[in-house]
Amino acid sequence: MKQQASFREETEVGSIYLVPTPIGNLEDMTFRAIRTLKEADMIAAEDTRQSKKLCNHFDITTPLVRYDEHNKDKAGHMLIEKVKEGKSVALVSDAGMPAISDPGHDIVKLAITEEIPVIALPGANAALTSLVASGLNTEQFYFVGFLPRQKKHRYEALEELKSMRATLMFYEAPHRLKETIEALFTAFGNRRISICRELTKKFEEYQRGTLEEALVWCENGMVKGEFCLIVEGATEDIEEEKWWDNLELTQHVEHYIALGMTSKAAIKQVSTDRNLQKREVYQAYHQ
Repeated sequence: MKQQASFREETEVGSIYLVPTPIGNLEDMTFRAIRTLKEADMIAAEDTRQSKKLCNHFDITTPLVRYDEHNKDKAGHMLIEKVKEGKSVALVSDAGMPAISDPGHDIVKLAITEEIPVIALPGANAALTSLVASGLNTEQFYFVGFLPRQKKHRYEALEELKSMRATLMFYEAPHRLKETIEALFTAFGNRRISICRELTKKFEEYQRGTLEEALVWCENGMVKGEFCLIVEGATEDIEEEKWWDNLELTQHVEHYIALGMTSKAAIKQVSTDRNLQKREVYQAYHQ
């Protein structure tokens, strides 16, 4: 085990500070976060233009450097070298907690490998904010983040998640919201969901109900802004339900083909779902 005593050791190297930023309301910035950004030698930001607005609001004049998904390898090693020289680097994301669905995770791993102190500050986080206001179980929860965009990979991810008892937390963009909720309904059945939009901002909204009701809301609701989806975990009753019960074998196979599977893979999956011989499914589908 390697110990990091964040504030008890004198070292020649600097530190990397993970500094959460507001997810909407600037009043959620903490005193400590402002002080840390002011005292750091540089701020590594996913979008320097966005972070510049935050710095201007709080009179923070620390130099900004870009660190994002596109330059993380080169910029990450540069930042590590600066810390080795004794500099302190504050890492921020566009909004919320750095390293959550964010390239900051990579520099954290690199810093730990180099035995550089990584100090995380508490602060705003969209997923936890959504969870505690959802009304769903908070004793066990699992952060998923963004689901894969390809239908096949998304289906595979949801298949792995559908038996989990923990409450599930997803991020989603508005243009993919309906498609994602349809996928959740297909994979999980009609579970409870809380849809959270524009958290901490003037137009903050919570839509609480079932996945079936959520699909209706997607047709008529305000599908704008960034979304957090908090979905009920599996229960014994839900696990016993089979979404394909009302489908014929051919419809069941066609469902998986629509998700991007080959007919061979779809037939195999249907035989597994229904505990049937592959030959029986194949004959029904190719009649």
